[in-house]
Amino acid sequence: MELAESLKEFIKEGQDWERRNTSVKGVAIIRLPQNKNRAASLAIDINPVGENGLPMKKKGIMIMNTAELHAFRETFKNEKLDNLISILEDVSGRKPAGKSVKADVVQL
Repeated sequence: MELAESLKEFIKEGQDWERRNTSVKGVAIIRLPQNKNRAASLAIDINPVGENGLPMKKKGIMIMNTAELHAFRETFKNEKLDNLISILEDVSGRKPAGKSVKADVVQL
């Protein structure tokens, strides 16, 4: 089934707040319920998967249109964000856990 047709069927037949994973790790489609102002719709939920295969956050970032996607991309590209997170890690004492390196693996 073509992607567009599959998504149309999901809007029509899916349950409110139902989540369907995609072939891209950390990306899912969520069916948003109908309300007074709009019909049922779909949104992309982005929640990267950690090394353990589980989502990194309890809730991901929900994106509903191209403008939102563009705005998030631009925000994440800002170099000041790298500096800010580095300082936050230092101040809070929370550094990301390092990968354990096996002795029999050659690291390149």
